[in-house]
Amino acid sequence: MKEFQCVVIGAGHAGVEAALVAARMGCQTAMVTLSKDTIGQMSCNPAIGGVGKGQLVKEIDALGGEIGLAADRTGIQFRQLNASKGQAVRSSRCQSDRKLYKQYMQKVIATQENLTVIEDQATEVLVKGREVCGLKTAAGLTIETQTIVIAAGTFLRGRMHMGPQVTEGGRAGEISSLRLADSLESLGFEILSFKTGTPPRLDASTIDFSKMEVQHSDTLPAPFSFRTKGIPHDQKLLPCHITHTTEKTHDIIRANMHLSPMYSGQIQATGVRYCPSIEDKIKKFSDKLSHHVFLEPEGLDSREYYPNGISTGLPRDVQEQIVRSIPGLENAKMTQPGYSIEHGVILPTELRPYLETKKNQGLFLAGQINGTTGYEEAAAQGMMAGINAALKVQGKEPFILGREEAYIGVLIDDLTTKGTDEPYRMFTSRVEYRLIAREDNADKRMAKYGYQFGLISDEEYQAIVKKYDAIDKEIVSLKEFRVLPSSSEGKQVNEILIANNSSPIRQPATLNVILKRPEVRYEMLSPLRKGVSDLSKEIVDQIEYEIKYEGFIERQLKSIEKFRHIENIKIPADIDYTSIPGISIEIQQKLKRFSPMTLGQANRISGVTPSAISILMVYLRKLSAERKGGV
Repeated sequence: MKEFQCVVIGAGHAGVEAALVAARMGCQTAMVTLSKDTIGQMSCNPAIGGVGKGQLVKEIDALGGEIGLAADRTGIQFRQLNASKGQAVRSSRCQSDRKLYKQYMQKVIATQENLTVIEDQATEVLVKGREVCGLKTAAGLTIETQTIVIAAGTFLRGRMHMGPQVTEGGRAGEISSLRLADSLESLGFEILSFKTGTPPRLDASTIDFSKMEVQHSDTLPAPFSFRTKGIPHDQKLLPCHITHTTEKTHDIIRANMHLSPMYSGQIQATGVRYCPSIEDKIKKFSDKLSHHVFLEPEGLDSREYYPNGISTGLPRDVQEQIVRSIPGLENAKMTQPGYSIEHGVILPTELRPYLETKKNQGLFLAGQINGTTGYEEAAAQGMMAGINAALKVQGKEPFILGREEAYIGVLIDDLTTKGTDEPYRMFTSRVEYRLIAREDNADKRMAKYGYQFGLISDEEYQAIVKKYDAIDKEIVSLKEFRVLPSSSEGKQVNEILIANNSSPIRQPATLNVILKRPEVRYEMLSPLRKGVSDLSKEIVDQIEYEIKYEGFIERQLKSIEKFRHIENIKIPADIDYTSIPGISIEIQQKLKRFSPMTLGQANRISGVTPSAISILMVYLRKLSAERKGGV
């Protein structure tokens, strides 16, 4: 018998963040994992970030999480995606050294106070009434606990497929978590199946890179973490390479499609739409003559490469044929074949917006068990589940991020309000307020919470406060600096404008108005004023963005304010929807099933009409008045 305040099941990206944050918030925490050697394992591609995902990493970091720091310390290539576009859609991505990343996370876990790692298999969640009280393991251990975070990844009823060959397991060479799935079903949870997959790994010495396009790292890599002052000059960076499938590749796949687990009927689970297998690509995009394949290094000392773009569940001999039909891979040898994997999922609509299950208090779910795909989505959920598990132990109100303030808020609101019928992946297009929730200001938006929970030091927080004070001060200064066309400053400004194909000013204008012009950059105007050269590029970029997009940002802020009132209208847990006249039976059933916490959340449930929301709003106001009056 052992006793903890929080138990985290799983040691992947969700489990690591959940365990670390719970321990850092003062909870006696246990991490239950099959093996200490696989803590922090990058199961699929050795990369962090990407479109919509880099924002998640930055937000996790600003809350006090670890994924951003790990990416910075172990990155071997850094790139800013959509760099030519506005800040609202820019996303950071890095290739990590798979081995170093795992070593980094294992060291952090091993040295974290209040955190104990237990090598065992979780088999049964114990409850008293509707409250979690403990966990049983395969080795016969009973752990008493107030909260449990399940972050089982693909291990919950995991089954790996390679052609007709099926193996129980959550990852190559590792067992599946069957008894835990049975335990969750006994608690009343329905377990569905989703499908994901991975490509074969290739021996670098057998690859002809001369036939491929080289993709280098950014010259000045930008770190993920606000706590990383910069990527060291001596941190070795490696290029990636780009090749493509051919008509021969597609012919091989078509000829063997009957052996694909997805198309033979062997797998009935729903696959990842935005990261499809090569079989899916050939079937669904039959008009395309080729598809990109990105050759990504697994590490500085590794001889393996990850061919991103040819995830497959076809038999090993077919995979070899596919690989060798691709330019540069004619003589490539596989070090490990790819495979498809189906795993258990619990509908995320079973969760509150703080990731606690509706059925059992103290039970939190995070990561792929909630129907998501990707390291970053998992880490974000792990962070929020860990925070809320700790807050529950402390008897405090749960922590919920709104859609208007974070990508994490959008991710969790989408899952818990709308659910998902396919593996969910984050994109910038999912975020309505992306002009406000950007990568570059994640620290401004999130660090106040990290500081409040004791996850960010006073020194780190004050540095962020100082940074944004400097930005605000400079924006005010630009708005106050008035230029007359006839003055020496005006003549200097006009020379700059004409030199950059911009029309000269003919009326008095402030520098912020001039800076709004698309062709004008902040650096062009800095010679007019003293002291501004001391500002860092990071600060300058944010100043420029805030000024150029000021009108659009103000419009989004007004939109947020318009809907804020319904987000703040709470729905009592004991509400009887059947007693509300004017709402259809179908909508009553939906509201009862989803049990939204606020009117805003009810408004986002698919099929709940605006008229039903209006009726519900009037009813809630009447109910509130009656309860305040003691009726």
